[in-house]
Amino acid sequence: MNRKPHVTLSDIAKQLNVSKVTVSKALRGHPDISRETTKLVKKVAEELGYTPNFAARNLSSRKSNTIGVVVPKIAHFFFSSLIESIYDQAFYNNFDIALTVSQENVERERKHIETLMAMRVDGLIISITQQTKDKTIFEKVVSRDVPLVFMDRVMPVDGTSQVTVDDKGGAIKAIELAIDNGYTKIAHIGGFTEINIGRRRYEGYVEAMKRRGLEIDPDWVVHGGFGEDDGYQGFMKLYKSGRMPEFIFAVTYPVALGVYAAAAEVGVRIPDDLDIICFGSASINKFLKPALSYVDQPTATLGKVAVDLIIEHIGESDEYLPKHIEVPTELVMRDTCLRKKNAVISSAK
Repeated sequence: MNRKPHVTLSDIAKQLNVSKVTVSKALRGHPDISRETTKLVKKVAEELGYTPNFAARNLSSRKSNTIGVVVPKIAHFFFSSLIESIYDQAFYNNFDIALTVSQENVERERKHIETLMAMRVDGLIISITQQTKDKTIFEKVVSRDVPLVFMDRVMPVDGTSQVTVDDKGGAIKAIELAIDNGYTKIAHIGGFTEINIGRRRYEGYVEAMKRRGLEIDPDWVVHGGFGEDDGYQGFMKLYKSGRMPEFIFAVTYPVALGVYAAAAEVGVRIPDDLDIICFGSASINKFLKPALSYVDQPTATLGKVAVDLIIEHIGESDEYLPKHIEVPTELVMRDTCLRKKNAVISSAK
């Protein structure tokens, strides 16, 4: 059977009596080309059965117009929402996304990064695993002049940019609200402090408690991971100690869900027996009873800024100066972090 010849940009240009450059720009949605011409070029390309030759495009331009992304999870709302934002902003700027998921595994993370570099992506956006400590693979990326932006979970590597939320400030807001509502026995079920989000949120908890003159009970600080099981185990550790706090600040929304599961198992009622607030949320929160109050992480902004930073780095190359952009947070009140019953609330701040 004879194979149908591959349709080229030249074939489309010849049929429309325009230049190959015009066809190329029209297919990429370039603003230099009118809407009418773009529509016509795409119509003829479809009729002829044109498919882009990415390998040839990459060789000629030395650019893939592709951004590699490595995230630790996609099952949780935070990362799935973040990925949608990244895709939207990349598409708007005529970039493709090559997405990989480390599943919180350091070795997978390393292999994904090596694969993406072998694919000649123009840059990388990475949120590290909760176990990542070694900088070697990231320094390798920088040494090969591949632009790198860390997002949310970051690693301090020279020559790279970072976009995070105000983790410490958000934690301070959450704890001060709990104190304003009459709570003094406040626990923290936190993440790994080797990772910036775990460390900064713990620092915010400590600072807020000290600002208000409250003692921190070391038995009420439980460090672990960022998932549901970590919240479950953290709560059980507090419960089995026989000295329960009045209030829990959970490092992530999944950790808070683990607390809910454990509390229900032992008959602790939220928020009547134990109140709680967490960092981050999910679309399912409105169906949770009671719905969690939380520190909002604006994923739409995080994803957009990460893409803008990597595109800026790709465009400026040697002249690029790394940046750290910190996105502000806000408290969102739902059915938890309520005023403590029978508490005498001080108006002093």
